[in-house]
Amino acid sequence: VTQKATGIMSSMQSNFSANVTFVRPATFFLSGFSNVPHVKYYYVFLSLVYVVTVLGNSSIMCIIYSARRLHTAKYIAVFHLALSDLCGSSALIPKVMDTFLFEHQIVSYEACLANMFSVFHFMNLQSLTLLVLAYDRLVAICFPLQYHVIVTKPAMFLIIGVMWIFSVTYFSVFVGLVNRLSFCGSNVLNSYFCDHRPVYRLACNDISVNILMGKISFGLLICIPLILIIISYFCIALALLKIAHGADRIKAIKTCTSHLMLVAINYLPLISNNIASITITYSNPNTGIINASLTQTIPPMLNPIIYTLKTEEVMQCIKELCKRRKDPPPQPLRVPRTQVVIRHIREHKHKILKLLCRY
Repeated sequence: VTQKATGIMSSMQSNFSANVTFVRPATFFLSGFSNVPHVKYYYVFLSLVYVVTVLGNSSIMCIIYSARRLHTAKYIAVFHLALSDLCGSSALIPKVMDTFLFEHQIVSYEACLANMFSVFHFMNLQSLTLLVLAYDRLVAICFPLQYHVIVTKPAMFLIIGVMWIFSVTYFSVFVGLVNRLSFCGSNVLNSYFCDHRPVYRLACNDISVNILMGKISFGLLICIPLILIIISYFCIALALLKIAHGADRIKAIKTCTSHLMLVAINYLPLISNNIASITITYSNPNTGIINASLTQTIPPMLNPIIYTLKTEEVMQCIKELCKRRKDPPPQPLRVPRTQVVIRHIREHKHKILKLLCRY
């Protein structure tokens, strides 16, 4: 009887899968922080993180724009990193606050896919920009005489443009593949935003392509940039060993410390959290959600602070801008009234003589 019932169920499922059309829910329900105790304190923390992120990244963008000495190819990449951090946090944190603090947890299908695209797109731009900065340091230290020929402003704009085209194209396909899924069951997402994995797990048809895209994204957009950064710093270390003078070596190392700190802060939590989500089953699912949210929100806040405090050029430009604002503007020289009268007479002496001759 059991075998017969199993056969009937499997035949019903096969008939359903053969005849069913794609079922897309009108909305998704985000349940990420619903069961976290004292979650309002965490919302206050996220609000402070977002305020610091906006102020820090906006400040470093304004400093780079205002200081003429920072109008170089390297700081075009730094400006782009700050812009990516600002846009990425703006795509995530305000939406999280609106969803859970104001209880707007029902998200339309189209808005969910748009949120997925924007969050992943700007995360990818952050990763690729760190790779570009590693390339900048590699050329500066290993090929110092050719640096200003290789790393130019047009070349940097071209690299950033290619990054945008690649990222927009890739994640359009990445998110577009969700449209091939049929959601015939629950529409509750156990996440704080429209994440890719929780969405495709709700599907009731074949999700192998989506799983493959998730693995490709992790390898192509996180692991490969990190491996290339490690290789670049291995080459930089070999070049530093060839420098005879210790002072020159220390100066070259100082130019890399801020970038190395950014790489550690951005990649290590991201990779560890992805590995943990695959290998470790959390006893409390809220732990994984909070870890993932901290991984995405803390690095954009720390990036401008680290780059400001650890880069001498930026600190010097900040001091110059502050001094320029404190110093009063030069007052125009006041010309004595007698000199004005004399000058006026000299300019119009012919007219004055004609008038005197008439009288």
